[in-house]
This record gives sequence, C-alpha cells and structure tokens, in this order.
Amino acid sequence: MPTSARHLATLFALALTGCALGGCGTINEKLSAGTADLIPAWAGGLPADAPPRPGTAQYDEFMRERERKRLMPASERGDENKSAPTSQEAVH
Repeated sequence: MPTSARHLATLFALALTGCALGGCGTINEKLSAGTADLIPAWAGGLPADAPPRPGTAQYDEFMRERERKRLMPASERGDENKSAPTSQEAVH
C-alpha cells in the first residue's frame, strides 16, 4: 500500500495536535496557580474576600489574626462574626 504525502501530512498533524493537547495536562503548578489569581471574580476567579494562599507572608498574618480572634471572648469580637437571625418556621 503506497503512502502518499497527504497521508503523512495528516498523520503528522494529528500527532502534533495530540502532543500539544497532552502538554496541557503537565503545566507547572506554580504557573497555573499564578494564572488563576489573574482571572476576575465575574469570570469564575477568586472572590475578593478569599483568604491569601498558604506559604505567603499575608497568609501567616491572616492565620495569626484568625487565631487571635478565636481566643477572644465572643462579646469582644465585634459584629462581623454574627450571623443573620434565622426563623424557626417550617419551609414547605
């Protein structure tokens, strides 16, 4: 069965496409984490109130503040930790 240039070109294009798509699964985790931070919230990115990523200086400060608030008495924490009152009515 003779192999034509068209068949070789088609096989080469399919192999190149397969290798390119296979490479998408091996993106460096640091590159993908940095890229995810750049996606706006309206497009599915991190919300504005998301905690900082572990391993950063902001994360360490966030955890220290969280621990400090956890050790405070509930009366001194402020209104930010209070949840909305819930009604006891049955929902049908």
